[in-house]
Amino acid sequence: QVQLVESGGGLVQAGGSLRLSCAASGRIFSIDNMGWFRQAPGKQRELVAVITNRGSANYADSVKGRFTISRDNAKNTVYLQMNSLKPEDTAVYYCQAQQIVAYWGQGTQVTVSS
Repeated sequence: QVQLVESGGGLVQAGGSLRLSCAASGRIFSIDNMGWFRQAPGKQRELVAVITNRGSANYADSVKGRFTISRDNAKNTVYLQMNSLKPEDTAVYYCQAQQIVAYWGQGTQVTVSS
């Protein structure tokens, strides 16, 4: 089993920045992709960004140019730097890690006020 713990969410004004972190622990031998998803009230969970274990990243069109995903393989940690935040970025953000199967964190709330 792999456990994921997210941190860094909170309340920020539009135009502000937040940095999310997600640390993996447990029975880790080789984590492949790590990513961030988000779910706004009444909406389906959507992919925000994903990064491979070699550092190749992909982003949802809605966050390109504003968000940056990175990871520290030595620490089994993935980060999401979010800049120029908009009210529509408000959601619960979930970390995901893939090691044979997908593991999920408990989620962290991000609220962007206008």
